[in-house]
Amino acid sequence: MALLFNYDGKKGEQEIFKISNKIKKRKFNINESYLIKGDNFKVLSSMMGIYKNKIDLIYIDPPYNTNRIFKSSLNRNNTISSEEDGEVAYSDNLTQEEYFEFIRERLFLLRELLSEEGSIYLHIDYKIGHYIKIIMDEIFGIENFKNDISRIKSNPKNFGRKAYGNQKDMILFYAKNSNKNIFNNITIPLTNEEIVERFNKIDKDGRRYTTVPVHAPGETKDGETGGLWKGMYPPKGRHWRYSPDKLTELDEKGLIEWSKTGNPRIKNFADEHKGKMVQDIWEYKDPTYPVYPTEKDEDLLKFIIRQSSNKDSIVLDCFSGSGTTLKAASELGRRFIGIDNSDIAIEATKKKLEDANYNFLDIENGEEIKILTNTQLKMI
Repeated sequence: MALLFNYDGKKGEQEIFKISNKIKKRKFNINESYLIKGDNFKVLSSMMGIYKNKIDLIYIDPPYNTNRIFKSSLNRNNTISSEEDGEVAYSDNLTQEEYFEFIRERLFLLRELLSEEGSIYLHIDYKIGHYIKIIMDEIFGIENFKNDISRIKSNPKNFGRKAYGNQKDMILFYAKNSNKNIFNNITIPLTNEEIVERFNKIDKDGRRYTTVPVHAPGETKDGETGGLWKGMYPPKGRHWRYSPDKLTELDEKGLIEWSKTGNPRIKNFADEHKGKMVQDIWEYKDPTYPVYPTEKDEDLLKFIIRQSSNKDSIVLDCFSGSGTTLKAASELGRRFIGIDNSDIAIEATKKKLEDANYNFLDIENGEEIKILTNTQLKMI
């Protein structure tokens, strides 16, 4: 059972859903993508009739409770803009208690929208992230916690304060059901330096390779991997990696290297390496010249989408900002839903989605437009 994090103004789960259920459900075409301007609690509530248990991937980068007002202007776009003439992109100035409840209310709705194979990635600042993790443990269940990912966001910094420089923020990764979540085991290629270090031998054809023992830990009492091969048994406490017949086949193909003392080892070639598993420290630095405050690296979003969704999946970002998640999802062939209440964010997103087909909804003003690319328009 997850520990509960208590604070003033914390609502019960039933109270939150009572408020949400009063909001009218909208009609959506589940086969199409959407950019929606409006309060995300209201929009998420309106989606329940169509999208409940249908979203495979949620990525959100909500405000970090920094007590700042983020601005954007024609002259300068940066993660922190203090220009007097800049237009407010969004305000991040709730009290701590208000902020915790703001996030928590939306997380309950997002949980309901997730499919049984779904995952949520919540991108947050290290100063507030440990509180948010306790809230996510409460809502999604600590058993569905997958990773606390450290994201290197910038180059090293020099601070005048008595503390270490801050290069990272964090991404909290949870599943709706820890045993079912989509995870495509995306690997990343080895660097040239890693190839040289790991594959330090070169064969007659110029291929880099290394060797590994033909046996592995663990005895096989009954079975061919514990049997005789080439007049020998595997060492005590170990078994052959393959059946004796398979080892003979590898040997005949020249894929086993024999030492001068008669010790066999299997050849592994660098050009056949499938890539390395991704660990929980990522380096995706923020754009140097962002088009919107707190804009994230597009490759970061593409990696998450490739890892935790499929071609027929719906990707949701209810703090969509400049639309990087939506652009990445569109380019990877996923349907997307983006929600934001900022005019600046919506305009920035429309520019990013120039090559995408989607529906634009303005909830407050009742505007609904189907936006098609130039290619699609020519086909009508």
